[in-house]
Amino acid sequence: MPGLLSRTLAASAVTGAVLALAAVPAAAVSATAASRASDRPVCTAASSAHRALARRLGRRITAALKGRAGTESVAVYDRRRGVRCAVRADRHYDSASVVKATILAALLWRTAGEHRALTASEDALATRMITRSDNGAASALWRSIGSVRFARFLKRAGMTHTTLDPTGHWGLTRITAADQITLLRHLTGRNTVLTARARAYELGLMHRVIASQRWGTTAGTPAGITWHVKNGWLPRHGKDWRVHSIGAFTGRGRDYLIVVLTEGTPTMAYGVGTIERVARAVHGDLAPGTRVAIRGGLPRGAAETSDGSVPRQA
Repeated sequence: MPGLLSRTLAASAVTGAVLALAAVPAAAVSATAASRASDRPVCTAASSAHRALARRLGRRITAALKGRAGTESVAVYDRRRGVRCAVRADRHYDSASVVKATILAALLWRTAGEHRALTASEDALATRMITRSDNGAASALWRSIGSVRFARFLKRAGMTHTTLDPTGHWGLTRITAADQITLLRHLTGRNTVLTARARAYELGLMHRVIASQRWGTTAGTPAGITWHVKNGWLPRHGKDWRVHSIGAFTGRGRDYLIVVLTEGTPTMAYGVGTIERVARAVHGDLAPGTRVAIRGGLPRGAAETSDGSVPRQA
């Protein structure tokens, strides 16, 4: 009898566990599984010839992120070899100043639709906005484009997970790493959204970013590779930094894109360090064996202050 009783109780426990699991909505189970899966770098290759490269790159991104504080999202795309990587690429972040690259793309899309070139004023504002991350210039262009037209551009470009801040702050636009890769793909490859002239113009400005803002995805860029970068850095409530970097890299037979978004890092420098660990890993695998042209890091003595993309009271 004791043995029978034990078996009966054990069977009841198993049955109860099964029923409890069955009571959990399937969508919740799927969401949990998807969340766990998104935490792991997933690198894939379009052809078997580059699958070993994809696996190695995934391991290196994992190592670069290991033990880092805060939350990070990563997206990588190598156009020529068909290699893609994603870590939490659909997670939303406050954009800070990286949205300025999207503001300019929307402006260029608008002027092409109006069959005209940029005015001298627009050119001056765009240059300051991208090369110096000038907030006044960004605000002027943001008002000129308008939220309705900006939203139309996002839809036309397929950046469907990017959403505007209800209070109208462009620095609080909610972005994802996946959508930032979509933007960079439009800037670096032929498409029906941006003309060749528009793409060359914006990439040219992203290559002329002032020296103090060349950190981030540029770290570890090999010699002979042309970089194009836009960064953003913003603490909310005096802490909890958002530090982001998007970059496109071409030349010497290479054509690849890197996006790293971070949130919850203790300092700006720490966020920059996280981004640059990932960047060096990616450059090392996608363009190996060449001398490093950009070592990265914040300039010595640089103050850790907000990029000003959001007013202090927001």
